[in-house]
Amino acid sequence: MSTPPPAAAPTAAPAPMRGRSIAPDLARGAMLLLIAIANAPMLLWGYDSGLFGGHSLDGSVADRISQTISITAIDGRVYPMFALLFGYGIVQLYTRQTAAGVDPAQARRLLRRRQWWMLAFGFVHAALLWYGDILGTYGLVGLLLVWLFLDRADRTIRRWVIWLTSLLTVVMLLAAVGGFVGGSSMPVPSPGGGVAAFGSSEEPNYFIAAAKRIGEWAIFNTPAGLFGFVVPIAVLVGFLAARHRVLDRPSEHIPLLRRTAVIGLTIGWGTGLVTALQNLDAWGLGRSFDPAFVSVQYLGGLFGGVGYVALFGLIAVRLERGREVRGGSTGPISEAVQALGKRSLSGYLVQSVVLAPVLCAWGLGLGSTMTSWSVTVLAIAIWIVTVFAAAAYERAGTRGPAERLLRYLAYPRR
Repeated sequence: MSTPPPAAAPTAAPAPMRGRSIAPDLARGAMLLLIAIANAPMLLWGYDSGLFGGHSLDGSVADRISQTISITAIDGRVYPMFALLFGYGIVQLYTRQTAAGVDPAQARRLLRRRQWWMLAFGFVHAALLWYGDILGTYGLVGLLLVWLFLDRADRTIRRWVIWLTSLLTVVMLLAAVGGFVGGSSMPVPSPGGGVAAFGSSEEPNYFIAAAKRIGEWAIFNTPAGLFGFVVPIAVLVGFLAARHRVLDRPSEHIPLLRRTAVIGLTIGWGTGLVTALQNLDAWGLGRSFDPAFVSVQYLGGLFGGVGYVALFGLIAVRLERGREVRGGSTGPISEAVQALGKRSLSGYLVQSVVLAPVLCAWGLGLGSTMTSWSVTVLAIAIWIVTVFAAAAYERAGTRGPAERLLRYLAYPRR
């Protein structure tokens, strides 16, 4: 009598907190610093802002230095980095489930549940605190790309990455040319009151501000991320990188990581510097030409985000070698940043929990008095606090609160 084959496991347990690869968590932890610096100025209000990251058209020398660094190296470069790591994590989860004997269809259902809950997290995040939420965007993109590409061959995904990147490049270059041609006849951009489309940050009534935030998130922010090519391209690049374990085994991919870091950061920082100089009016063109540079900044962000991930992969190689010398430790600073990377969802939400009530008019209202440099200092301070908190969670061997909640909702009850 033949023995029936063993039944596939319903789902495998979540990834353990110990013994993980350095690069993905290190990149996520450091990325949260860049996210804080990029997002904080967008909660300032009561001033005339340009088109670059919500930065004020006027400011002190310290403000101009802060804006130049942010526009060159951070603004528009962080969310593609986040998207690549998000795509990398999708494939990691799927691979771990199927390797544990979970039926592929069941593993895909788990992924879909996670994406739907991320969309729900994003809606709540936007409604309560932050109109620029990216969780909902990644949830929608994840649902679409898992459906279309998760089981596709590398060659197919690679072709789509090339095609979409080429299309994005053509569209952005045409938009830049159009901005230069028509710039002299365009009105000077001066969207007073910050960059939120409905002015949610300067609304003193919390409930009216919540309604405005939902509109800004649903009408402008989330559709732009879904249909703006950059996030889907970065997620697909993450799919490919995870399949070849580029960040799990970075020492085996050093030439690729070096090329990617050099090319990506050269383009990302180069286009960012061009845009930052326009923000300073160093080209002498006037503010009416800003829209042309927005296209350049947007295109460069994709390359910069991918370049940052490769850079952290190379840093992870150095840390791995140092860990062998130190007997298993990568050093207290890097380990604390990795601890935050393991709890990146909690770290991301904590930033809004602090920044929004402090800066928005419905809270303390300091967004009307702080400027680019001072709010950047505040963002860095919040990130440092989250690093210490994550290190404490790591010592206790527990996940972050948002991670625990997402796993409770997404994984079926045992």
